Amino acid sequence: MGEVEVPMDAYYGAQTQRAVSNFPISNWRFGRRFIQALGVIKWAAAQTNAELGLVAPEVADAIKQAADEVATGKLDDQFVLDIFQTGSGTSTNMNANEVISNRAAEILGGAKGSKQVHPNDHVNRCQSSNDVIPTATHIAALVAITEDLLPALELLRQELAAKAVQFDHIVKSGRTHLMDATPVRLGQEFAGYASQIEHGLARIAGSLPHLSELALGGTAVGTGLGADDRFAKRAIELISERTGLPLAEATNHFEAQGARDAVVEVSGALKTVAVSLSRIANDLRWSASGPRTGFAEITLPSLQPGSSIMPGKVNPVIPEAVIQVAAQVIGNDAVITLGGLGSVFQLNTMMPLMAYNIIFSIETLASAARLFATACIAGIEADEARISDNLGRSLVTVTALMPLIGYDAAAAVSKQAYATGKSLREIVIEQGLLTPEQVDAALDVNKMTEGGLTE
Repeated sequence: MGEVEVPMDAYYGAQTQRAVSNFPISNWRFGRRFIQALGVIKWAAAQTNAELGLVAPEVADAIKQAADEVATGKLDDQFVLDIFQTGSGTSTNMNANEVISNRAAEILGGAKGSKQVHPNDHVNRCQSSNDVIPTATHIAALVAITEDLLPALELLRQELAAKAVQFDHIVKSGRTHLMDATPVRLGQEFAGYASQIEHGLARIAGSLPHLSELALGGTAVGTGLGADDRFAKRAIELISERTGLPLAEATNHFEAQGARDAVVEVSGALKTVAVSLSRIANDLRWSASGPRTGFAEITLPSLQPGSSIMPGKVNPVIPEAVIQVAAQVIGNDAVITLGGLGSVFQLNTMMPLMAYNIIFSIETLASAARLFATACIAGIEADEARISDNLGRSLVTVTALMPLIGYDAAAAVSKQAYATGKSLREIVIEQGLLTPEQVDAALDVNKMTEGGLTE
């Protein structure tokens, strides 16, 4: 393809430079976790190839040292490629191979570009971009989920559960269709939110076994051509030991490389969690609306001025940020789903985009969940006087009278109370429908939150 000029101080080589020139699209780059995963894969491959006698020990040791520098972030500035590139991620795999080979040559006393350590023959031995990139995607996603997302969601669940206990004695008006409904306890609302997060944790955990299967060893098309039969098992053992993840070789390499279903599955679980977070954040915005003309039943922590023109205004900034993150994760899921449709025969050709979006979703969702827990949920307080006043003006508590006086009579009582401004109790007693004792027993709002029939 002719000569290509590479910067003197670069550790990457000609293939990377060609890709830099070919794909000047977005300036989106793979982040730390994906580069870390590539480094760990190349480190494990070098150790395995040395054990199998496929790469000389001194060369393998230099590769391992260079790959470790990649894994620990010392060479991040050498990963210069755009996300939008060849759909297999070959350019990014070769970026890693070239950086590691040139750094390894330097470690051995050679010169960059000398190919004393060859990017293909040594660093990429027993591998293909077609099994390395999906493997790196799975590892990076698993690390992000286990280190960031699951702990953040568990923290959020705990904060919501704590508020459920704290607010369990407070009875408030329920709301359906944004209209008054029969009473609930504020603690019941928060317990429902905590349960949503608990279910989300279970959904994500349920998707991890498929993500733990790695494509490494399938090489170009899934047959393993060009790789020692023992390579994948040993390399994955080393990766698992280093990362602490329960990893295994894919049960079927044609599935692992021809499809990206595990990533689509995980993204679906993330989308569901995003929907849950958005629902909770939106409920809290409504409940805190006001402070004079809205529901104003709870107060959120005041973090910053809410307006450049309205003095004293404070907005629900954390819930708004969470809702925006949820929208982004849902959008990312659409991209990942479309990316899954890029699987044709033995290869998916949207792997870089899918990898970028799944890791972005995991990390951003984790940050949002942690912020939601610490900067919002933990500081929520209930305005019990406002809640009691709102509940006292609700006419939907008439529902508890329905088993005693019938639906039509209860509806008439409610309409009359609304028209006259009188209480439900006053009208029922005036009309002789029930005794004061019967009305008081039936309109016990605490009992209404427990369900069952009015005796």
